[in-house]
Amino acid sequence: MRWAIRLGRIAGIEVRIHVTFFLLLAYLGFAGYHGAGTEVAITTRVSAALQLMLLVCIVFLCVLLHEFGHAFAARRCGIRTPDITLFPFGGVARIERMPENPRQEIFIALAGPAVNVIIAAGLWAVLAIFWRAVPQEQMGTAASLAVEVMSINVMLLVFNLIPAFPMDGGRVLRALLAMRLDHGRATRIAAHIGQALAVALGLLGVFGMSIRTHVIEPNPMLIVVAFFVFMAAANEAGAVQLQSVTRGLSIAAAMVTDFRSLPRNASLGEASEMLLHSSQHEFPVIDPDGTLRGIFTRSELVSALRESGPEGSVLGVMREGFPIVHPRTPFDEGFRLMQQSGTSVLPVTDEEGRLVGLFTMENIGEMLMVRTAIAQSRRGR
Repeated sequence: MRWAIRLGRIAGIEVRIHVTFFLLLAYLGFAGYHGAGTEVAITTRVSAALQLMLLVCIVFLCVLLHEFGHAFAARRCGIRTPDITLFPFGGVARIERMPENPRQEIFIALAGPAVNVIIAAGLWAVLAIFWRAVPQEQMGTAASLAVEVMSINVMLLVFNLIPAFPMDGGRVLRALLAMRLDHGRATRIAAHIGQALAVALGLLGVFGMSIRTHVIEPNPMLIVVAFFVFMAAANEAGAVQLQSVTRGLSIAAAMVTDFRSLPRNASLGEASEMLLHSSQHEFPVIDPDGTLRGIFTRSELVSALRESGPEGSVLGVMREGFPIVHPRTPFDEGFRLMQQSGTSVLPVTDEEGRLVGLFTMENIGEMLMVRTAIAQSRRGR
């Protein structure tokens, strides 16, 4: 994933953190520094900032453990989790596929909140022992921090159990509905509930009233969360729709076979002529023996023309090292490779390595529209 830094590998799962997390950390440190007040010493303000940043790091450790709960539960069901990525709004465990058995989906979905229950219960037990041994007025910073972490884990538990996508409760709702309804319809219902919740959160974030001042004060964080919830619910519904429409298909059903290519000694001027006289957006570069050398896109060509002019070589524009698929590769595997590589096109080659097609995001969208329209037509008969 772009803009994600690899932290390491734990239990065979790659752990990454998005760079925007550090922006959040810096912002909260700045807020903690100035929130301490200008009347206190600088060391006190720095201490307040560091305590807030430490709290955020501990909370995100809890989020990481929450995602590992999902990953280990998925592993029990025979499903791999290639990686976990931490974002400012939470964590995402990317499991290879969702189980078709609704009971397994419930098990995987509830494994994450169960981790929050264990963390909160463990902290409560430790604090109960601590409070009996030490007077409350002598509680130190560590005890106060533990109370905050326990409270936040309870909040994470409650929030994740809301029965709407993309929260874990939404996945439980989808699984329960899937026991009686079609999987696609169950997903659409849970996604619509999630989007309705997002709209409500967004309105609350815009028109919410402050408890202290009793005046309308917009809450930017709530608005951001609402946007994330709405988009995640839409993406989940779209992914399931794509999966249902393309089930059992191979790359050959969606690849572009009518395309134009360029030799490796072609200039950017020749490439621009091809761009102007075709509707093609991705251009393969071919060696004399017919094997693929690289691929460049329309946007990359335009950028290269600005820098090098029409005399430049396509070799300086094309990209190499991307995944290569075959016509018999399952569609869902090809789509997953495309998402992992962050590209909009994958070359399709035969057993001899000759280019026979292009698997493009644009063609996937067109195929999805056509097959969805056909399916709707059949249901209307």
